[in-house]
Amino acid sequence: MELDIDNKLYNYLHITGILNNVFIPQKTLKKTTIKLYNTLALPVLLCGRKTWTVNERDARRITAAETKYMRITAGCTGTDYKTNTRIANELKITPILVKLLEDKRNWIQHVNRMPRNRLPRVMKHYSPTGRRNHGRFLKRLLETRDRDGSTSGPTP
Repeated sequence: MELDIDNKLYNYLHITGILNNVFIPQKTLKKTTIKLYNTLALPVLLCGRKTWTVNERDARRITAAETKYMRITAGCTGTDYKTNTRIANELKITPILVKLLEDKRNWIQHVNRMPRNRLPRVMKHYSPTGRRNHGRFLKRLLETRDRDGSTSGPTP
C-alpha cells in the first residue's frame, strides 16, 4: 500500500512540476493553472484513494506536496508570512486530506445504508470471538508440528 502512495506522489510531483514549468505562474492566470491542476494532477494522485490507509507519515508527505504546488502557484516564497490555509483559501483549493476524509465518511454512510446481510456491513460490525494464544506468534507451519512433537525438523 505504501508503495502505491509513493508512486502516486512521485507522479503527482512530476506533473505539478511540469505544470509550473510550462505554465509559469507569474505569466498565467491562477484560474487557468488551478483548472489544469484539477484536471491533470489531482486525478493522478487520488486514483484508488478509497482503498488507502493513510498514516501520519503519508499525510505529511501528501500535504507537503500539495503546499509546494500551491505556494509556487500563488507566487509565494519561503520568506513570505502566509499560512498554507490562507493560500488554499485564496486559490480556492480544497486540501487533499479533506477529500480523503470526505470519501471515507461517504463510504461509511453507504455501508450503513446497506442491508444487514451484505458483506461490507457484516465486516464493519465484525468482532472476533475466542482468544488468542499467549506468547510469540507462530512464524510458520513447521513450528506447530514441532510443538505437537510429530516432527523435529523440516520435512521435504
